[in-house]
Amino acid sequence: MSLTLEAYHRPTPLPRPGGVLYVKPGARGYRDPVYDLLQKTVEPYGERALDLNPGVGWGSLPLEGRMEVERLETSMAAFLCLRASGLRARLAPPWEAAEGAYDLVVLALPAGRGTAYVEASLVAAARGLRTGGRLYLAGDKNKGFERYFKTAQRILGYGEVVRREGPVRVALLEKEREAPPLSPLWRRFSARILGEAYAFWHLPGVFSAGKVDPASLLLLKALTRELGPEGVRGKRVLDLGAGYGALTLPLARMGAEVFAVEDDLVSVRSLERSLAENGLQAHALHSDVDQALTGEARFDIIVTNPPFHVGGAVILDVAQAFVMAAAARLKPGGGFFLVANPFLKYEPLLEAHFGGFQTLLVEDYKVLFARKEAR
Repeated sequence: MSLTLEAYHRPTPLPRPGGVLYVKPGARGYRDPVYDLLQKTVEPYGERALDLNPGVGWGSLPLEGRMEVERLETSMAAFLCLRASGLRARLAPPWEAAEGAYDLVVLALPAGRGTAYVEASLVAAARGLRTGGRLYLAGDKNKGFERYFKTAQRILGYGEVVRREGPVRVALLEKEREAPPLSPLWRRFSARILGEAYAFWHLPGVFSAGKVDPASLLLLKALTRELGPEGVRGKRVLDLGAGYGALTLPLARMGAEVFAVEDDLVSVRSLERSLAENGLQAHALHSDVDQALTGEARFDIIVTNPPFHVGGAVILDVAQAFVMAAAARLKPGGGFFLVANPFLKYEPLLEAHFGGFQTLLVEDYKVLFARKEAR
């Protein structure tokens, strides 16, 4: 519990040839075996390179100054590090890469985001390369590398594994054939939440795609029991880590003014479409925790179903920052609702930042509640 919210948001500078690389909690791609091996392996080829899953930029860093390198990133936390490091980057999913514009593509497999997202990334890599261009593909054999490598070979052409360290592999492929078209990206599913019907739309790679996460449903159940059916009407509510809107949409329909913050751009776009398709309004913000909020923004209620996987590793820095942001952003007397797996120890965090908590519900998940002391 030594991390502070200020320390969470402050990037750490690391010396690198020709400059400084910035890293921070919540930003993937540093001290990660896949990115480490990629960084040891990549070599320049041609004039223009593209990194489709850069994180903080570690994997493609050896190309910097030797090629023109562009990076597409969806995480605001990682993008802020890239920008601080002075590396060329833009906020975009991989499938928005320019076609036929690159001699070299670098891709650390985003295996934790699911098959549809990985396959869309591989097609985007193939479409971005000119004929004869090369792809460095890195991943873990325990997380589907062999399967995805074979998929990449079917899409591009010849390739071979050029480096191994433990379970991590780096392959080099050459584009020998015309790239296939992208498969349709948008998906829709229906759900009933608290007796109301919703149509959710989402892109590949979002959390709990295709069904509402039962933890979110449990949080809403606990919230309505605690506050009553009209308890959020007219209130300012903050949804920390909103995803595609499993909490945001019901809260908006119940009459709250909802501010939904989310680190992942693909999830933000999914949330925006889900709101529009359901005729609901909320403030959807692409944000590293509360970074996109104004300094004075305060809320009557804050809810979160926090993430605990960043780049496939269990990491609680982001969730800890959520608790600290909730303590800072609640109005006096305001309430904080958090749902989590029972084995995750949020109770000491709530004790430290709120002075106490209640356990409202325990089923497959637990819902914890803390109130900010009224002045």
